Amino acid sequence: MRAIAKKGNWKELLDLNADILCLQETKVHTDELDDAIKNPDGYHGYFSHSVAKKGYSGVAIYSKKKPDVVKYGMGIPEFDQEGRMIEVHFGDLVLLNVYFPNGGGGPIRLAYKLDFYDEFLAYVLKLRKQGKSVIFCGDINTAHEEIDLARPKENEENTGFLPEERAWLDEVVNVGFIDSFRHFYPNKKDMYTFWDMKSRARDRNVGWRLDYFFVSSDLLPKLKSASMLSDMLGSDHCPIAIELK
Repeated sequence: MRAIAKKGNWKELLDLNADILCLQETKVHTDELDDAIKNPDGYHGYFSHSVAKKGYSGVAIYSKKKPDVVKYGMGIPEFDQEGRMIEVHFGDLVLLNVYFPNGGGGPIRLAYKLDFYDEFLAYVLKLRKQGKSVIFCGDINTAHEEIDLARPKENEENTGFLPEERAWLDEVVNVGFIDSFRHFYPNKKDMYTFWDMKSRARDRNVGWRLDYFFVSSDLLPKLKSASMLSDMLGSDHCPIAIELK
């Protein structure tokens, strides 16, 4: 977030005039942010940061409307200590902004990622059983189908496209959550949200679709649009957006 502010991309984000803005991998404690970023005009800001490692992970939500309820984490210390989730309630609508773990770094972190996946899905299914309409968004750190990355064959054995990671996204869909982008563009190719910066992959559009908005099926009649803001710079990811009626 500090880098975005220094480079001027912060204003570009605010100029989107989104009702709710969700950020992942903020890598910052709120004490390190200027007040103009913590409390931008017209928004209520909510932040979660890693207590396990400084300058790591973290998420933020900015909302024009003050939520009825704000929660941090899933109530599981092993996962909550990395500051990966903020949950806000507006009546019966629940929005969860999540920075899902990356499975790189060996089998321990891959297992951590898969365990996080399972606990998170159980968590949102409990919300559904309570009668809540659910939206969850963020960097899921997995490309779902071959269409969702530029080089699927070369990455079949790499984290981010492993069968066990992709199977979890199958499960998400099977239990009634809608991948908002694929709902509108089921067969659209070359649409990515992440590009490796070291290899200048964005210039060649050699990317991955790692960022998603999933909505519970009851919200489908209200889902008006889904888009990728692929021209916006400032990160190795681009913003994505949905609009509800």
